[in-house]
Amino acid sequence: MTSDATQPRSRNRAEIPEKFKWNVHDIFPSWQEWDGAYKQLEAGVDRYAELKGTLAQGPENLLKAFRLSEELGQLAYRVWYYPSLQYDEDQRDNTVNAKRQQVQILFARWKQAESWFSPELLLVPLDTVRGWMDRNEDLRLYRFAIENLYRQQEHVLNEAGEHLVSLASRLAQAPYDAYAALSTADAKFPKITLSTGEEVTVSYGQYRAILATRHEQADREKAFTALHETYQASLNTYAALYNAVCQRDWFHARARGYKSTLEAALHGDNIPTSVVENLIATTRAGVAPLRRYHQLRRRVLGVPSYHVYDFAIPLVTVDKKYDYDKVLDWIVDAVAPLGPDYQALMRQGFASRWIDVYENEGKRSGAYSAPVYGIHPYMLLNYTDTLDDVFTTAHEMGHSMHTILSHETQPFIYSDYTIFVAEVPSTLSEALLLEYMLAHSTDPTERIVLLQHAIDNITGTFFTQVMFADYELRAHRLAEQDQPITAEILTETYTQLLTDYYGDAIDMTEFTGITWSRIPHFFNSPYYLYQYATCFASAAKIARQIMAGGPDADAARTRFLDLLRSGGSDYPMELLRKAGVDLSQPDTVRAVVDQLDDLVTRLENELAALKR
Repeated sequence: MTSDATQPRSRNRAEIPEKFKWNVHDIFPSWQEWDGAYKQLEAGVDRYAELKGTLAQGPENLLKAFRLSEELGQLAYRVWYYPSLQYDEDQRDNTVNAKRQQVQILFARWKQAESWFSPELLLVPLDTVRGWMDRNEDLRLYRFAIENLYRQQEHVLNEAGEHLVSLASRLAQAPYDAYAALSTADAKFPKITLSTGEEVTVSYGQYRAILATRHEQADREKAFTALHETYQASLNTYAALYNAVCQRDWFHARARGYKSTLEAALHGDNIPTSVVENLIATTRAGVAPLRRYHQLRRRVLGVPSYHVYDFAIPLVTVDKKYDYDKVLDWIVDAVAPLGPDYQALMRQGFASRWIDVYENEGKRSGAYSAPVYGIHPYMLLNYTDTLDDVFTTAHEMGHSMHTILSHETQPFIYSDYTIFVAEVPSTLSEALLLEYMLAHSTDPTERIVLLQHAIDNITGTFFTQVMFADYELRAHRLAEQDQPITAEILTETYTQLLTDYYGDAIDMTEFTGITWSRIPHFFNSPYYLYQYATCFASAAKIARQIMAGGPDADAARTRFLDLLRSGGSDYPMELLRKAGVDLSQPDTVRAVVDQLDDLVTRLENELAALKR
């Protein structure tokens, strides 16, 4: 299942073959056309502001506002992503970055220009608007969006209030901007000398590489200590910034009349707070296989003590490269349970220069799928022939397939989908690929690596994210209860959570409890990470149904594809129920616990067989 074929390794973008680079000219042929579209969007923002005061005059005016909003929204995708994608090709390009920032400034103007819409519409009685929709077929398309707005009516402020909140939007990002500057631009990362005599600077990227590749535990410990000494030196500042995040969220929650920050975060998607509370409670009750896995790792690694910096090192080493062109066939073959039409659409994506494959100097790190409405998705990768890269490619293509089916099926207003369901197809794509590779691999070492990948995916994407959500909820409740939020309190909270989840399977150092300070999502996207866990649980259930075979599997596949085609046309909990997943029930979460238990048993058996 591997290849030694040599792929382009030049970091000079100009030397990478075109077939491995995305084609941004599908969006605009040139900057001249982009500039014309930008001016069109700018003029449209002014036109939208002129509609203020017209909604109560009748259904035609309301329809006009919705249609203009959709027109601007469709154009905005293209105007934003044309410079944004090119900036990610080389983030040293200040000229492209300036155009990207130009769009961001216009978007802020647009947000202010439309702040009047919701308060003004809500002055019209709902029964009146329902009568308009009954008599106007075109307006009826927007029924779900309208009903959803009125559902949230008690939390929508008057025009002055909404305008004030919109003006405060730029301030909302300040804690994260300060965190990012403190953690990157202003950070003074230390140098350490590894057991090989090599001297390295322990930046966050280098730190992750050391933890995943250095088999000498002393090297991992040295990197862990060095990095967290950097964070500890500014720990009170990190705590002050996180306190600002919690206080900001509590301010916005109270300003809109929510009882808690969690309710404020979930209300837009109509998700009961009990979903997150039950997710945490059920997961906390199911940590036994998580502990069993790390106890197994401790034994296999043969270390005298076992720490969080030992989590990423492989249990076995396998020197295999995975050729990009070859793995595309595997990814397509793996989704055969989703039907030939799904496979054909995926092949089209791989063949049509949607993907920027290899890293180059200045290119943004990581991976993503960008949903460019009216064109096609674009995928950014930094492929280096590793097993993780194979699964990342499958993951991002899962997102892209969701985008394609949603955009093809839904009108623009419902074409986007919430984060609450976004990770379901990407996670399912990885699950199908895992089973495909296990079925086709005859190398016992590779099978162990695959099983460890699957287990680490569950521990990282599910258990760790639930623990993070647990931490966020506890910290925000301190703000809601007018309790102090200090570095000491945050560290004590995080240390206790590590003990609650991992028990005596791990050992602690003086730095283990401060690792909260280097989780950027805490500062940038509060109450976001739990959705990785809910999506993972949903995907796990759907995958089991689809791979079961027979008529039930056919029905499960149909429900899943309908979920992808549904976009944002209903509340996410309802969309998932139609797909056969009820996240209000603990059984969905417990199924992930059972899945981990089964995989750990399979890993134990493979490791035992390897010794014989």
